[in-house]
Amino acid sequence: MHSVLRAVSRTLLYPFAATLFIAVVHAQSVLGPASEANHFIETPRGWAQPKTPWGDPDIQGMWPISFVGSVPLERCAGGGGRRGTAPPPPCDLNKAFLTEAEYKERLDAAAKQVDRHAAAIAEGNFGQALQSGVTDPTAPQRQTSLIVDPPNGKLPEMTAEGKRLSAEMKSSWALPGETQVWDSYLDFDTWDRCITRGMPSSMMPYRYNNGVRIMQVPGYVVLDLEMVHETRIVPVDGRPAVSPKIKAWMGESRGHWEGNRLVIETTNFRAGASATNIGVMGSPQGNRFPTSEQMKITERITRLNNDFLLYEIKTEDPVILTRSWTARYPLKLD
Repeated sequence: MHSVLRAVSRTLLYPFAATLFIAVVHAQSVLGPASEANHFIETPRGWAQPKTPWGDPDIQGMWPISFVGSVPLERCAGGGGRRGTAPPPPCDLNKAFLTEAEYKERLDAAAKQVDRHAAAIAEGNFGQALQSGVTDPTAPQRQTSLIVDPPNGKLPEMTAEGKRLSAEMKSSWALPGETQVWDSYLDFDTWDRCITRGMPSSMMPYRYNNGVRIMQVPGYVVLDLEMVHETRIVPVDGRPAVSPKIKAWMGESRGHWEGNRLVIETTNFRAGASATNIGVMGSPQGNRFPTSEQMKITERITRLNNDFLLYEIKTEDPVILTRSWTARYPLKLD
């Protein structure tokens, strides 16, 4: 199945295919010299942002979130290591990025990993091939957490109301020491029931179904999500949001361009889905991070070169959070 999907993706995405990015000597990024600000991804000197036929910056293509699937949501919450290796050194909450030498060590270790899916296919072990093939591939990263703000890479504290609402939430994903009771469909969360992963967790990596396809037509940008098959339709023509009386699980989005950067602001959320998801490595246990109707999500998408986007998502919720939090990470064109 995984092999078929990869083959189909290559076939369908030929309009968006780009040559493999090669770091150029003296290259510079659209966010300045290669640094933590752009996750050390360079922009070739003289590179020009491609445009759509109607003149908007072109960010179309398939951008799987699994590219950063080895990075935990919260810093020092696990992730990045491999089975059978020595335990990691003590974790530093103030260290947002690995050194170049540490990153190279991760790359070397990844290069030595056996492709278990390909090996199982070659052996005719199709059961094992299915088990290994449904897990999307990840790539080593220099960042140590998806969260970049607060600076310690941790989720902010909940308000008293946030803690109260969290204690009332139910999920099939048990908290440590919890004895679960199943009396109602409401004892399952929205992801258990395949309704939604909600926001912002829908834009975070999981073990499978990480596809995010960005499509553009005049006046709109569309983010098509593989997980739960949700499609986010974002007008970029300046229209106002609809009445706040209308709520949706994924909220209502409005976008605008700031130069070549797409900024998406989403409000009008229906409360109830968890803002974090146990499927995202390094997340809190139990899928019990509440959201409110006052939540606001701000996303920024910046294309750095033919092959990479820098994606940022900021979550504000005065009912639930004592402060905002922001995740930022690169996405690579498939």
